[in-house]
Amino acid sequence: MMIHDPAIDDLARRLASLVTSGTDAATIELAADLRRMLRRDLQQRDGVTRDEYDVQRCVLLRTREKLEEVEQRLLALERTLGALPAQHN
Repeated sequence: MMIHDPAIDDLARRLASLVTSGTDAATIELAADLRRMLRRDLQQRDGVTRDEYDVQRCVLLRTREKLEEVEQRLLALERTLGALPAQHN
């Protein structure tokens, strides 16, 4: 997964401008090096993209809804078969 994030580019430029003497070529080269290092470090972490997180969150919510649905159906079935008193929630 290649990370392309404008925030990384901006951070790399800011860091480069802080440590260089102000020459454009040195700043550009340092920013490129910092950008590569930041991207490499972030890629090595066990993270997920926001899109992947959102998809998994939706899957989890739908699974929770289905589980609650199944629990309610099971309780209704148990009540119908007389396994549980009608007052049990």
